[in-house]
Amino acid sequence: MFCICKNKIKVQGTIFPAPNFNPIADAQMLGGALQGFGCDKDMLIALLTQRSNAQRLMIAEAYQSLLGRDLIGDLREKLSDHFKDVMVGLMYPPPSYDAHELWHAMKGAGTEENCLIDILASRTNGEIFQMREAYYLQYGSNLQEDIYSETSGHFRDTLMNLVQGTREEGYTDPAMAAQDAMVLWEACQQKTGEHKTMLQMILCNKSYQQLWLVFQEFQNISGQDLVDAINECYDGYFQELLVAIVLCVRDKPAYFAYRLYSAIHDFGFHNKTVIRILIARSEIDLRTIRERYKERYGKSLFHDIKNFASGHYEKALLAICAGDAEDY
Repeated sequence: MFCICKNKIKVQGTIFPAPNFNPIADAQMLGGALQGFGCDKDMLIALLTQRSNAQRLMIAEAYQSLLGRDLIGDLREKLSDHFKDVMVGLMYPPPSYDAHELWHAMKGAGTEENCLIDILASRTNGEIFQMREAYYLQYGSNLQEDIYSETSGHFRDTLMNLVQGTREEGYTDPAMAAQDAMVLWEACQQKTGEHKTMLQMILCNKSYQQLWLVFQEFQNISGQDLVDAINECYDGYFQELLVAIVLCVRDKPAYFAYRLYSAIHDFGFHNKTVIRILIARSEIDLRTIRERYKERYGKSLFHDIKNFASGHYEKALLAICAGDAEDY
């Protein structure tokens, strides 16, 4: 489905630090934009989507000092619907935003499993550690315990493994790769509880570099792509999580391009997923995600957002997406 590549994939975001940055001036402009009965939504978009997250946090500090008010609180009060979700989401530091999304995915009427999959299958050890810390600070709750109580079965076991953030880094062992590939192949044949455990242990704990070797060995042994084998042998959220891990190992931007396409086209525009991915990846690899999207689906991400969103919500998403002229 996606190419296996041993070379480090070059990635690029869409939001960068603004030059000649002045947090006090920006805070004053935001104060003006948020005063009165209405608010200058175009000003909010122009400011908040053209500053890096670190700069936005400095603006929030200046806003508090100048006006004695909390910027996130004012955004929540003045804005509504999905536009509010975008503007408020931009104001969280990345670990806090992940924590916020995980909390709401588990604390609603039902668990939003795809949010758990997207975040925990794709984050680095360092990102997971910071996310766990932020989760506890924001909600006074333990992320591992909440995942354990809100999920079940081998899906839960795999999430619990990922949230430890103990994946090996940079380590490769070609001889072990062949053994691991055989374990994966047997797990796809036998499908016992023990085999499922071995399968998730390999995918959650081996380094990305090691897993590239394992996937190639699996292809050699079985004559089949691992994603196809998992899809044939397993189902439900356990299957979706395993596939997400494999795709993230191979090409993380391509995984998020696939998730965005599904969120836009399969669910009649699943706003939460689109907002979460655009914000979370904006300073990491969103430009690369856009490239993968265009390559795989023919239409640009910019084009598809314009077709499905509207108003200032659309403007905000497009500003984060930062489409080029040919994307219109």
